[in-house]
Amino acid sequence: MERWHVELPGGVQPPIDVFVNGVLQQPGNDYEVRDGVLLFSRPLVQEGRLGFWRWFWGAWGIGTYKTNHTVDVRYERDGRKLVAHALRALPPDNA
Repeated sequence: MERWHVELPGGVQPPIDVFVNGVLQQPGNDYEVRDGVLLFSRPLVQEGRLGFWRWFWGAWGIGTYKTNHTVDVRYERDGRKLVAHALRALPPDNA
């Protein structure tokens, strides 16, 4: 099965809470953790750089919208609760 993956920042260990666009994801159902990587079976599209035309129209107040999934991970380190925000999602290797 082809899976999108998100690398966890160094030192992040389960237990963790994973959010996509602010919605809590369920381990085993929505994602798996394997060797410091989150694996998702559904696509996680992230918007790239803003091109000239999108910038131009935005400058005139005309918005354009594209899909942009944001992946956040909440974890605990040394008794402190931390959040890794907007982690980069990578497509399957053979995509």
